Amino acid sequence: MEIWDAYNCNFEKVEGKQLVRGVKIEDGLFHLVCDILVKHTDGTYLLMQRDYRKSYGGMWEATAGGSALAGETPLECAVRELREETGIVASELTEVGQVIDDKVHCIFVEFLCVTDWDKDNITLQEWETIAYKWVSREELVGMKRDQLVTERMQNFIDELK
Repeated sequence: MEIWDAYNCNFEKVEGKQLVRGVKIEDGLFHLVCDILVKHTDGTYLLMQRDYRKSYGGMWEATAGGSALAGETPLECAVRELREETGIVASELTEVGQVIDDKVHCIFVEFLCVTDWDKDNITLQEWETIAYKWVSREELVGMKRDQLVTERMQNFIDELK
């Protein structure tokens, strides 16, 4: 069972309240999700292809990421998710924005990771991703909305133009 901290719309933890993955979240409460866009020092960006067994299977994600576990800060979550989903070990990530989504009861904290990680040494996480590729900035911002997992990700990329 995965346990999350509960937050209000002001990004404040709600004391004494925790959320459980898979259990409906009541209105006014949110859980923390961190996304990490990976940019190599050569200027290319990492894309990961979602496992076909997941929702949006086969589509590309411009970020690694996932839900923060109870007690994790946004940075701790981002570092863990980046390592789990790509194998990249990085402790210095730059927070580039926050997005609140009332529909899915999430506060998304967006990070940028600039790295010189070996581009051929990406780890695919079982049940999460099936392929990866490095693309230029032009290729990334030129991707159509139906090629990336969510419109939120596309909006996030648009802000980088």
